[in-house]
Amino acid sequence: MSNDSNHSENNKHGLLHRRLFFRFHLPHVHLNSVFGDDWFALKAEAFARFFGTPVFLIGQTIVVALWILANIVGFTQFDVYPFILLNLAFSLQAAYAAPLILLAQTRQADRDKAHAMADAEHREALNCASEERQNLAAQQTAILVKMVQENTQLTETVKALAERIEALTTEVHDRMKS
Repeated sequence: MSNDSNHSENNKHGLLHRRLFFRFHLPHVHLNSVFGDDWFALKAEAFARFFGTPVFLIGQTIVVALWILANIVGFTQFDVYPFILLNLAFSLQAAYAAPLILLAQTRQADRDKAHAMADAEHREALNCASEERQNLAAQQTAILVKMVQENTQLTETVKALAERIEALTTEVHDRMKS
């Protein structure tokens, strides 16, 4: 086999495995997020997720500290105490951050709901498969018990016939001697 055909086979196997792995999620693919999966929604969600990272919090703390330090020490006088521009910047950030965070939470809730439904269907399918295996095992056990009983009857019949043959053989030998 060539490298291309190996790659093609592996790719097909990977797709099949992925399709089988997500087979319980496929019925929920149509449940796109309320906000859609367009560029804006995806970027807004990524930005909202970034708000909760240590990088953002540390970066914001450094910027605020430098802002206050520069204005208190006198390097610049663009936002003197009580830092009205800084407060305005925080208000603007909060005005945009809150809806973005709600958007991210709503999208995550949609995903969680779809995953929960898929997991429930998967558990139900596992339960059905388990019940089918139990029923099959019970049927096969009943067949085996029946076969053992029939084998026991056949063994008893063979034993009786063997005893009868032995008795007849003894009788024939006894008549031939006399």
